[in-house]
Amino acid sequence: MRACRFSLLLSAITAVSTGHAAAADLEQLAYVPNSTKRICQLTGDFDRAGGVATLSRTNTRFGVQSTDLGSSFEHKGKLCFLFGDTNGRPGARDVLGWTLSKDPEKIVLDFYKDKDGKWLPLTVPGIKQGAFEIPSGGISIGGVMYVVCTTDHSEKRTMGRSVLASSHDDGKRFKLLHELSRNKFINVSCWLADGWVYIYGSGDYRKSSVCLARVRPADIGDRDKLQYFGGTGEKGQAKWEPKEAEAVVLFRHDEIGEFSVAYLPPVKRYVMLYNAGKPRGITLRSAETPWGPWSAGTVVFDPGRDNGYGHFMHISVKAKGKHDGLSDPMREDEWGGEYGPYIMARYTSGSERRCRIFYTMSVWNPYQVMVMRSDLVLEPAGK
Repeated sequence: MRACRFSLLLSAITAVSTGHAAAADLEQLAYVPNSTKRICQLTGDFDRAGGVATLSRTNTRFGVQSTDLGSSFEHKGKLCFLFGDTNGRPGARDVLGWTLSKDPEKIVLDFYKDKDGKWLPLTVPGIKQGAFEIPSGGISIGGVMYVVCTTDHSEKRTMGRSVLASSHDDGKRFKLLHELSRNKFINVSCWLADGWVYIYGSGDYRKSSVCLARVRPADIGDRDKLQYFGGTGEKGQAKWEPKEAEAVVLFRHDEIGEFSVAYLPPVKRYVMLYNAGKPRGITLRSAETPWGPWSAGTVVFDPGRDNGYGHFMHISVKAKGKHDGLSDPMREDEWGGEYGPYIMARYTSGSERRCRIFYTMSVWNPYQVMVMRSDLVLEPAGK
């Protein structure tokens, strides 16, 4: 994303509070201390932190100089990535990439090429697609690709609304289906389970918490078929409402930026990763059902604790007093910063009590996407 994205990331200072009690199960998913590691740089040509060429060499092969985000979903055997504002063409255009790799440490990206031999922008006719107007989440149903895009960025509102688009040719061309939300489901993450497409959504960028909706896969193109999570009954059963206004937050943290949700089969938990103003870093929450109750948040990546700053995230020369060799050209005064933690579910591994997750994470300066990993373990609640 452009400079306004990380400016907001640094300026968000709302205090954290949680509106729901931690999950009541006997065991909860906990972060294994010191387990978070950077694997590699996913995008661009040269990994400054590692001092080596990237596996994908996205600039040489496709003209993708640098980019961010990288929300992923499975489609016809490919792991597809939705990247945000991408450098290499005029304007803040977005791009869809994919990999066939089964190894998270050997991901090689491919992109569609336009007539000029460079990457083909992800285009949805009928909407604006500039800065802060990005594809936030996608899902594949019956061989059709569905993507939610944000649009209508303005000075008053960072992301004005979201729309749903579909592609019948694997992401080369998209068709606008309907407006999804102007309120609670602008940034989204989708997950297919139990015969439902669960759509997690946040509203005003960095000023809202996450809500939940669901729809039958066959009805995803019909906005009127959406059902919204309205809380739980006395026995903990989910209540589903017909109107978006009745959707309630899954937990209270009114400054969530980018986020992702996935189910982890080894430990039988849903996991959400997100970035916010406070606490700094990437926060994890977990639940046994799609709607919760969700655990309290725990930081799985801290840029100071986990070898971010000065290792693969730039420290401003104003603070460091010298160049750390990580900055993009002409950006030496700009700090790096973590955002966009998107779980790559195909790479989850582990046993019934412990698992390892892999996810993409953007670091702002350099303006590239990293591959990260963290280990999680089931522990007695309250430990």
